[in-house]
Amino acid sequence: MQLLEVNDNPQYKKEFIQFPVRLYKNEKLWIRPMDHEIEEVFDPKKNKSFRQGECIRWILQNNAGETIGRVAAFFNKKTARSYEQPTGGLGFFDCIDDEAAAFQLFDACKAWLQERGMEAMDGPINFGDRDRWWGVLIDGFDKEPNYGMFYHFPYYQRLFEAYGFQIYYKQFTYARKVLDPLSEQVNAKAERVARDPNYTFRHIEKKKLDAYAEEFRTIYNKAWTRHQGVAAMSSAQAKGLMQKMKPILDEDIIWFSYYKGEPVGFFIILPELNQIFKHLNGKLDWWGKLQFVYHKWRGTCKKMFGVVFGIVPEHQGKGLEGAMVVATGKHVQHEGFRYQDFEMNWIGDFNPKMVHVAEQMGGRLAKVHATYRKLFDETKPFTRAKVIE
Repeated sequence: MQLLEVNDNPQYKKEFIQFPVRLYKNEKLWIRPMDHEIEEVFDPKKNKSFRQGECIRWILQNNAGETIGRVAAFFNKKTARSYEQPTGGLGFFDCIDDEAAAFQLFDACKAWLQERGMEAMDGPINFGDRDRWWGVLIDGFDKEPNYGMFYHFPYYQRLFEAYGFQIYYKQFTYARKVLDPLSEQVNAKAERVARDPNYTFRHIEKKKLDAYAEEFRTIYNKAWTRHQGVAAMSSAQAKGLMQKMKPILDEDIIWFSYYKGEPVGFFIILPELNQIFKHLNGKLDWWGKLQFVYHKWRGTCKKMFGVVFGIVPEHQGKGLEGAMVVATGKHVQHEGFRYQDFEMNWIGDFNPKMVHVAEQMGGRLAKVHATYRKLFDETKPFTRAKVIE
């Protein structure tokens, strides 16, 4: 077997994209990611993670010159040292069901990261934000992946664990029908909050995106930077994120909450784009754009998914999450609404409060992804991600 560094080699870059297409060609539930979105991860001009880190990627070929695997390794100086041992990452792992091939890819990542001072690696993760390409699917193989999440063969879990990776945390996806009634607990929480006139709720307006971007950033930095490995968001990053979402965001399903006029919570929900992207074969060329517009006009997307939920610490535990859910429900729970299904994506098992919220909302566990960690010195004690109290 031969390990080939991708670099700027056009042929190898193409193989990095095409190998999963061939690997999953007979798997009907696999949805091809958009090619340009994968490539942007490895473009220093497009990925801000290069400002604080490094990245490398490889393809693995057998003796006949056929590609049998791919992987990327990377680290972020800012987040790597936030752990007890400096920790890098590997991602975009795809491989045939062959332990020797998988181990060669894992070994390459380990050696490269050790040379750069890392003492552990997480995987499979993204060289960038957690909202996409994060975790290996370990349950829910009978369901299509949501946008930004990979579908994997069941044997991937065995390959990771055979190499010595241990589960650092699990990521749950909960599903429910939009028209299913909300639980009594959620409605009771909402009623308690409703008695306080200082709380107000509203969905976003596209014409005010910059203002909502700043409100999002304020809440996000207060609510999420307490989590290990999560960096603060700048104003430019928040505006960039909103502008990136603008072509596909739906004003009716992104909600903010306020206390005395100050932003204190958000519930970011998006149309589940994989329901459209599965028709585009990874391409957003002129034909792909035409197909996208057609399917958007036709209403092909019948599912929405929760991307992120955030409440500032001083307003947590007061029932605000239930009140936000009810406010959203009053707006979307009616016959004829364009979405029929709702999935709550990427809820970590280290966040029992959000797990509880998802279950109270009537969510049923639909998929489980796992983020693994491999300690290079296996004599050191392994600990899972710290639970958020």
